[in-house]
Amino acid sequence: MLQILLVKTSSMGDVIHNLPVITDILAHYPEAQFDWMVEESFAEIPRLHPKVRNIIPVAIRRWRKSLCCRSTWREIGDLKSRLKNTRYDVIIDTQGLLKSAILAKFAQGEIHGMDYDSAREPLASLLYSHKYPVARSQHAVQRNRALAAQAMKYPIPQTCPDYGLESLTGNENSLALPQDYVVFLHGTSRDSKLWPVTHWVALAKLLNQFNLQVLLPWSNPGEESRAKDIAAQSSNVTVLPKLKLTVLAWILANAKLNIGVDTGLMHLSTALNKPSIAIYTDTNPEFTGVLPSIKNLAINIGGKAQIPGTDDVFQLALNFIQKNPS
Repeated sequence: MLQILLVKTSSMGDVIHNLPVITDILAHYPEAQFDWMVEESFAEIPRLHPKVRNIIPVAIRRWRKSLCCRSTWREIGDLKSRLKNTRYDVIIDTQGLLKSAILAKFAQGEIHGMDYDSAREPLASLLYSHKYPVARSQHAVQRNRALAAQAMKYPIPQTCPDYGLESLTGNENSLALPQDYVVFLHGTSRDSKLWPVTHWVALAKLLNQFNLQVLLPWSNPGEESRAKDIAAQSSNVTVLPKLKLTVLAWILANAKLNIGVDTGLMHLSTALNKPSIAIYTDTNPEFTGVLPSIKNLAINIGGKAQIPGTDDVFQLALNFIQKNPS
């Protein structure tokens, strides 16, 4: 029974992009068992996958801020001790960064990663036992799948990815949700990636004619303020309370459609096999945009220095709505 350690620590979108690797490997090695090393703030993502056995959280982002603290080095020591307990048949570092390669070295087993010309940080390749060429001119999901295929010695898949997330059940917050709703994922890591509030308001009004309610999640005070601003100008918009990622995943999984900006939650929507429209205003979606799975449709609109219009987004939404009427 193969023991496999996947190393993909961050960010949320990157972690989600790595999920199809599990499905690919299981197609060739059905008895494989998976552990996953991931940044503690994103640990809920691999935990959603039914085939991930153990989550090994790390805290590089937090440790960097407190390198002089004994508690930091105690946590690092605990991580090393934990990793000594398992001998892995294969360790696959799809992150391709020096930090991920160093973390992979803490584990027991041979490390597989991208070669010097392929890794995001070429020096990381010096720490790998086995190195493989992976073309940069392809989507991040395909890069992960190509690396895993070479490491596990099966043909590189050319199919649409299967993220492997089963239908989520249970609403631990017992939220009273409308029967038909759309989620607006309006928050993102940089202001340059935002879509104007006026556009969200206009889109909500257009969806109202189909009796669709709009739900607005948020994760910080700035996002909460924006959500309230949108809701104040719209009759069919509800601002959600602050939610755990697992609860938000359940809400996304039961939505009619999810629409959002360049954020990891849009990739989660796609991984959950929901119709997804991703709006790009400051980045190029070619390599890291939402990528359809085998079970859903996902569309990217916009790009670098482009702000898609409300009508353009609504027409895409309309196609989904008409295909899946209430």
